[in-house]
Amino acid sequence: MKQVLTLLFFLAFSVPVFAQNEVGPEGHKLIWFVLILAVTGIVAFFWANSGKNKSGFKIPFFNKPKVHVELTKDRLYYPDYLELTVTNTGKTDVDINAPLLVFSGMWYSRKFKLKGTNNHQFYPLYLMQGQNHTLNIDLNRFYGFDKTLKRLPRVKVVVSEVNGRKLGSRKVLLRKTLFNV
Repeated sequence: MKQVLTLLFFLAFSVPVFAQNEVGPEGHKLIWFVLILAVTGIVAFFWANSGKNKSGFKIPFFNKPKVHVELTKDRLYYPDYLELTVTNTGKTDVDINAPLLVFSGMWYSRKFKLKGTNNHQFYPLYLMQGQNHTLNIDLNRFYGFDKTLKRLPRVKVVVSEVNGRKLGSRKVLLRKTLFNV
């Protein structure tokens, strides 16, 4: 019995000893192969998704609409008015959807669509090449609607195209807090 256990013990540990004589792949060639495969995958992903809008038609790479979004406030802290200026700096005309106004804090945010001012609706708005559009935003209307908005320190405006593609955004601080000083 002792001889059988010795034989099994010898056979069990002899297999890894014989396997150590095999030569594995060279490490640097394996790393280069994985790196080339990853770069090829990333390039293929961006090539397949570049220039597609939601309808599936390709937009030429150099004719993508470029829009400059600017958001200014009338006072440094606790402003009453914001001024949104959208300028079409690209080579193509842009159809802009209603901007999204986002009041945000650390844990809470509220979103509002800006449709226009003084009971006039401007959006969707067609901006030709080189044109700009200015919208004055009265924050007191929003504060009258929801009193908790006065406690939120940031406002962000997101401008998007009618087909849903985001063109740009800007963020301003309404008041100082411990986290955004």
